[in-house]
Amino acid sequence: MKSNSTTIIAALLIAAGIFCLGLFIRSGINNMAFSDRQVTVKGLAEREVEANNVTWPIAYSVAGNDLIALYDQMTSYNEKIITFLTSNGIGREDITIGSPDTYNATTNRYSSDNFRYNYSLSCTVTVNTSKVKEVQALISRQAELLKEGVPFSNNYINYQYTALNDIKPAMIAEATQNAREAAAQFAQDSGSQVGKMKTANQGQFSIEDTSNPSVKKVRVVSTIVYYLED
Repeated sequence: MKSNSTTIIAALLIAAGIFCLGLFIRSGINNMAFSDRQVTVKGLAEREVEANNVTWPIAYSVAGNDLIALYDQMTSYNEKIITFLTSNGIGREDITIGSPDTYNATTNRYSSDNFRYNYSLSCTVTVNTSKVKEVQALISRQAELLKEGVPFSNNYINYQYTALNDIKPAMIAEATQNAREAAAQFAQDSGSQVGKMKTANQGQFSIEDTSNPSVKKVRVVSTIVYYLED
């Protein structure tokens, strides 16, 4: 009798084990099938922003035969440029005077005989500031420096946007939402539903120029993989 009970219990345990094993196998097969049903989508977020920093180099050159006189002339020009800038809202701390570049024709054996002067000095006064609007207004008025006798030349003005961290969270959320909408459309077309997110790649933020130098286009593309469900 005891032997029969032991046999029955053993048989029940074996049956239970086979049943559980079957559930595990079924679950594994379902998971494998589920994992194969996925969609990869990209979400784009773009926005135009105003530059919040500008670098404006004001360059000029002087030439002559008296090096000391040229230095005094250069000093006078620098003072006039600084006065023009500071009297119109640019802080002195935002202005840098570069070291002068000196050309000595008397020591250059390859120099042309047509060069009329022995020396020339080139100098650049650079503005680097967050006061973009003020600089733009001054650029349109820089001809006033000519009245002061400053023979400036126009150089490349560099506009930058440096507040990317302030808009990153909102743009990432927008790109993610756009990606999910694309996944939902794909799921609808295939008779499925969007499931959980499997993987996500935020992508790199880029800041691009537009037709307006002081306006930048910020964009990010997120790549996201979603599971698809019945």
